[in-house]
Amino acid sequence: MADLGQRPNPTDRSGGRLAARSAIALSFVVAFEIAIMISPFAFFFYAVFNPVLLALDRSPLTRWLTAFFLPHMVVPPDAALMALRVLGSVAFVAGAVVFVACAAQVYAGKALRRGPATGGLYAVVRHPQYVGLAAAAWGLAIMWPRFLTLVLFAIMLLLYYVLARDEERRMLARFGDGYRAYMDRTGMFLPRGIECLWEHLWPGRAKPEAPLGLGKAAALFIVLLVMSVGSGFALRAYTIRQLPLEQVGGVDVIAITREDALAARALLPPVLENPAVVSRLGTARANIGHRLLAYVIPVDYTMQGMIADTGEEWKLFEQHKTLGMITEYVLHPFAHLTEGHGRHGEPGGHPASMHDSPALRRRIIFIDVSAGARALSAPADDFGIDVRRRPLFFADAHLHTGEILQVRDMPPGSGWGTVPTPMF
Repeated sequence: MADLGQRPNPTDRSGGRLAARSAIALSFVVAFEIAIMISPFAFFFYAVFNPVLLALDRSPLTRWLTAFFLPHMVVPPDAALMALRVLGSVAFVAGAVVFVACAAQVYAGKALRRGPATGGLYAVVRHPQYVGLAAAAWGLAIMWPRFLTLVLFAIMLLLYYVLARDEERRMLARFGDGYRAYMDRTGMFLPRGIECLWEHLWPGRAKPEAPLGLGKAAALFIVLLVMSVGSGFALRAYTIRQLPLEQVGGVDVIAITREDALAARALLPPVLENPAVVSRLGTARANIGHRLLAYVIPVDYTMQGMIADTGEEWKLFEQHKTLGMITEYVLHPFAHLTEGHGRHGEPGGHPASMHDSPALRRRIIFIDVSAGARALSAPADDFGIDVRRRPLFFADAHLHTGEILQVRDMPPGSGWGTVPTPMF
């Protein structure tokens, strides 16, 4: 990168911009996986992306990158996690609005030859577009919480910081004292008052005229990575401790809501005594060190295809309702977890009787969970990053009577095949 007063190298500058844009594009592609999963383009996306996920999933050193760190399959089990999920949607929408508004201001200024943008949000911070992008990317990471998105988020932040410093050096070289005065009264990414506090804590902070240097860039990336990924692991551990887990008849039970977790105590005993269920669980119970995990869900639970392949109607990429479902997912974060699949307008009309109502039926999906040579000893172990999950079968039962309505075997994998999907 060029020092102050030297002519910037166009190749270096375009290379930095390309790297930064590539990072943000990759971050958003990975985080938008949730949108792609329910779109008709899922097959083409996973033809390219799934081999990457599977390669990461094979090694104990990289398997954590494919894991999830926040609830996605269940209603967030406490107020803090629920608030965090809502905050993710707010950050995504607000960040996107800020980015678009600031982009319009910058390009309007270029077209009218007004010089650098210093009004609007640019009067508060010098790089509100990057702040907006960071907020939107963070929001996406909360909405589709793979660890891989956190790593890419850290890379994106580093590259945009480097690019912002490069832009400021070019602005100083071009506009001189006028731009320096603007820098003195505004913060880089936060309001000036907050950044002044940070400067007191970090007095050795590099000035924009000086190149960042490889060593400082590497140190900054390590800090960003540790903060990003470390917070993900902390949130994952907290989430698992809060999950609505029960143990009934030697089977670990997780429900979509805490209300169903309580109902499962009464529902599971008659289900586990059914001959068709007993015969199917016999072999699985004999596997030493394995555990049996049962998901108790409404029969019309929208996301069940991510747990196991329970039928074609639960492969959301075949429903062709992508835009509506994504809009709802952003604006109504918990509707897909609590209101059922029928709300999206699937054919079939009303149930013939209350007995047939989805509200009175529950689907219990049985999963065999193992971790190689390591024995699993507690229900929380079912959600370890290193575990392997093998769908066995599901049983539909009446919530109040315990009557078994059907029992059906399932193929390996989920509705998306071998794609690593959320556990909770």
